[in-house]
Amino acid sequence: MTIKGRIHSIETCGTVDGPGIRFIAFMQGCLMRCKYCHNRDTWDTEGGKEVTVDELMKDLLAYRQYMKSSGGGVTASGGEATLQKEFVTEWFKACKAQGIHTCLDTNGFIRHYDAELDALLDQTDLVMLDIKHMNDDIHIPLTHVSNKYCLEFARYLAKKGKTIWIRYVVVPGWSDDDAGAHALGAFIRDELEGKVEKVEMLPYHELGKHKWTAMGEKYELDGVHPPKKEVMEHLKEILVSYGIKANY
Repeated sequence: MTIKGRIHSIETCGTVDGPGIRFIAFMQGCLMRCKYCHNRDTWDTEGGKEVTVDELMKDLLAYRQYMKSSGGGVTASGGEATLQKEFVTEWFKACKAQGIHTCLDTNGFIRHYDAELDALLDQTDLVMLDIKHMNDDIHIPLTHVSNKYCLEFARYLAKKGKTIWIRYVVVPGWSDDDAGAHALGAFIRDELEGKVEKVEMLPYHELGKHKWTAMGEKYELDGVHPPKKEVMEHLKEILVSYGIKANY
């Protein structure tokens, strides 16, 4: 039986979702409900377009030279790619057979640890893990789920020896506080066994607001604007003080 995945969209020459130039498949479906989600239309697990691994490989191999020369590869993003573990695993296997670097971009909302998850991680060269906030009193209203799942998954990745990049979205009034940055720095330093290569600090942006409006939904962060550079620099200094490489 041919495995099919549901894809929201493709970016053929991405430069911000992993190292180098990357072919990015935005997978359909997500169970988090982040207030600032810029891909609101990916939430529906039954949406998107069905594709096979062979169809995806046919598209991406045209860009192999760009990926190779830049130290890039492919990234499974979303939505949430781990909701389609079997498909992404087969896709990554096909990529690795071609010598192509694989990256999993995930929110870490993992509730079941099983052979399927391990099979996916075995085919994954880099995990980019979103940590929304270390304080659950902030994380839950921001995403509608607890951060305990993401933090447990981070520890699991470290124990398995996976290379990790942490992504931290800085949202004014939500995740631009000093306490959150200190807690993140301490967590990475003390619990992730030196497996985190860097923290990518992502300044909040309003580019996804129109998708909420188009779907007839209220965008709850209306009026919240991107953080100032001074705020980003200050939070970066906090993370660096824990011996962590951070950039934005």
